[in-house]
Amino acid sequence: MFLGSFLQPKLTLNIIEESPHRKKKKTLPFALKVPFIPLQKCPNSDIPSLIFPPPQFHQFQASFQTTKPHMSSFSVRFFAPQQPLLPSTASSFKPKTWVMAAPTTAPATSVDVDGGRLEPRVEEREGYFVLKEKFRDGINPQEKIKIEKDPLKLFMEAGIDELAKMSFEDLDKAKATKDDIDVRLKWLGLFHRRKHQYGRFMMRLKLPNGVTTSAQTRYLASVIRKYGKEGCADVTTRQNWQIRGVVLPDVPEILKGLDEVGLTSLQSGMDNVRNPVGNPLAGIDPEEIVDTRPYTNLLSQFITANSRGNPAVANLPRKWNVCVVGSHDLYEHPHINDLAYMPATKNGRFGFNLLVGGFFSAKRCDEAIPLDAWVSADDVIPLCKAVLEAYRDLGYRGNRQKTRMMWLIDELGIEVFRSEVAKRMPQKELERASDEGLVQKQWERRDYLGVHPQKQEGFSYIGIHIPVGRVQADDMDELARLADMYGSGELRLTVEQNIIIPNVENSKLEALPNEPLLKDRFSPQPSILMKGLVACTGNQFCGQAIIETKARALKVTEEVERLVSVSRPVRMHWTGCPNTCGQVQVADIGFMGCMARDENGKPCEGADIFLGGRIGSDSHLGVLYKKGVPCKNLVPVVADILVEHFGAVPRQREEAED
Repeated sequence: MFLGSFLQPKLTLNIIEESPHRKKKKTLPFALKVPFIPLQKCPNSDIPSLIFPPPQFHQFQASFQTTKPHMSSFSVRFFAPQQPLLPSTASSFKPKTWVMAAPTTAPATSVDVDGGRLEPRVEEREGYFVLKEKFRDGINPQEKIKIEKDPLKLFMEAGIDELAKMSFEDLDKAKATKDDIDVRLKWLGLFHRRKHQYGRFMMRLKLPNGVTTSAQTRYLASVIRKYGKEGCADVTTRQNWQIRGVVLPDVPEILKGLDEVGLTSLQSGMDNVRNPVGNPLAGIDPEEIVDTRPYTNLLSQFITANSRGNPAVANLPRKWNVCVVGSHDLYEHPHINDLAYMPATKNGRFGFNLLVGGFFSAKRCDEAIPLDAWVSADDVIPLCKAVLEAYRDLGYRGNRQKTRMMWLIDELGIEVFRSEVAKRMPQKELERASDEGLVQKQWERRDYLGVHPQKQEGFSYIGIHIPVGRVQADDMDELARLADMYGSGELRLTVEQNIIIPNVENSKLEALPNEPLLKDRFSPQPSILMKGLVACTGNQFCGQAIIETKARALKVTEEVERLVSVSRPVRMHWTGCPNTCGQVQVADIGFMGCMARDENGKPCEGADIFLGGRIGSDSHLGVLYKKGVPCKNLVPVVADILVEHFGAVPRQREEAED
């Protein structure tokens, strides 16, 4: 049955609020933001279950209950499928062996840890989690700002409405309100561009699994259109949208509009869980292992308490990334996530092995390591909650360069960290990892750009290239129109900053690539070097970026293509600063912005060049190849790298041979 034909019913949840003085019950609307239909009753229960299409989705129940004002709990139960979720038997590819695609080394498993070190450093006060007084020595400035006022109060207690009424001059006069606009609003997904767009904000959306609708896309287009040349949108490296040019007085109305179309920007920045990443081909790929959409949606709903705010996981020591792997291709990049769910069966049950600790930062980059743990599909949410609570309770809150979760794992050792996670699980234990991993290691990563058949007979998807992820309001409207006219009104965003239109009837495949937007700007068949190009925001908008990235990435690539001919894909990533939002360490060739010196010894914009990053089952991070290359000298340097390391042929020689 065609995915786009499923209707989304309206659900309600009974919410119980308790305080010392009152106990009341109310009903609230609840939406999982993924297509589903009620089908049957759960086994041995009178509770209706929901099954996600296509049929191999898990059945599940969801419940949501608040036990204290502002505090939320979210529980979910998955019913494991009767058969392990293996690739379609109709596939022409018949794998013989299945192995877990994960690193095989880890930090020291045994570390002497003082018992006092395992005391939780935060405690709950009036529904929010606050750092205890005895652990406040040496904390960083951001922690002090959180102690002064929990950032989620701007959303949960409507503080944003008051801020929106104030002038920026008044906001800047007092430290409290200045901290609000520069720091605390990031908990609402709002990033003040003080350096380059004073008074304007970037807004980051939550978009689990990168799935969005034409209606949502049109709404975002309407928001940025009013800001003229200051307004635009970017596809990010975490499968979501960032919109630019937003002004504070408009924010309350924008938040209301987001809610009406089923979107949220809540808890998408600073010390929060970032957008849950999944397989961009989930539910439509003939070779998929498991459809990741139910899991990423439920993770997002748990993290934000169904877009109402979840203080229990909103005071982490630093940002935290999660992904659910559903493909052999590892489009989800599990090795650079703080928590990655790797599909695996165990004794006939479907579930996930776990990787932890992957991250990038200015001072350190590490790949995720095995936790030596397996959870059933039932425990995806409880496991995420337990890991987050361990990190929240025990993580270091001093130097921000040493506050990511891997630093905690290093300090405690993987076994102590594992035991801390286990004791926060409902059953107070964790099963050891399964040796029945479902990700096939010897798998050639497929290109999703262009036209490809879906598992649904008679339908295909088309992957289109969005140069460095940048779109304008008119582009978004046109993408929404194409999704409606040719597909099911759905768009999929990818971590490579591209877009997929799924559920296209095969009878429409001839017309779609001839649409002006796809012929002129967003090609399904870009050049080899362009298709692997990724770039962060750069100093056009970002105050931390040292160099401009997006326009320069396109210009350098175009000029390099005139010098050499490349016969195989080469992924080139650009990042404007050492924070490496552009993920240069996973690229074949990475460019990290820096200040360099020209031939006269004068300072100029430059780039450190990285080589050898790899994604997939044999993933590893790239290494520094050449330091401080002036940007104006990059073209011949890159051309030489492509010839020497990637088999490129100089155009002059190619023409002579022809």
